[in-house]
Amino acid sequence: MKTDIILSGVGGQGILSIATIIGEAATRMGLTLKQAEVHGMSQRGGDVQSNLRLSDTPIASDLIALGTADMILSLEPMEALRYLPYLAEDGWIITSSAPFKNIPNYPDERALADELNAQPHVVSLDVERLAKENHVPRSANVILLGAAAAFLKILDVDALRESIGRIFASKGEEVVEMNYRAFDIGRDYVKNLNREY
Repeated sequence: MKTDIILSGVGGQGILSIATIIGEAATRMGLTLKQAEVHGMSQRGGDVQSNLRLSDTPIASDLIALGTADMILSLEPMEALRYLPYLAEDGWIITSSAPFKNIPNYPDERALADELNAQPHVVSLDVERLAKENHVPRSANVILLGAAAAFLKILDVDALRESIGRIFASKGEEVVEMNYRAFDIGRDYVKNLNREY
């Protein structure tokens, strides 16, 4: 079994923290993990992209080929669409619907939403709004991870949750609990969609 994930977003959104949580959980479960170097500018406002490959057998390359990604996990809708050529026919897009307008000619939001909704397998949620409404404003990225958890069949949900605890442990119990809550918000969002996955 293998899972190939394209992680994308904008610098400062926490996409690399998601990669760290997934990677730590995979390693604890004894899976093989390969992660490609981050591409783009990782400072606040620049685009960030990473390939994350997980498998229960050896992996030769750390790069995901066109048309083979099982998931695009994105904190920004335009960035999710940018990597569409990498997505497998049955792959999923799990993305924030809230745009991060870091360029002057940012595409029309309605057109972006329409293009995303035209895809056969997509979950789009406003993680920024959910984070504010649930008083976890710095954990929007973990809400997105929670939404993706149902689709990461190779990873046990409890392993992901435990990884969150270990990754944020040095920041104190309050931060750990906030991120647990964020993870559960994302999971509940997907459960409440009442769709077959």
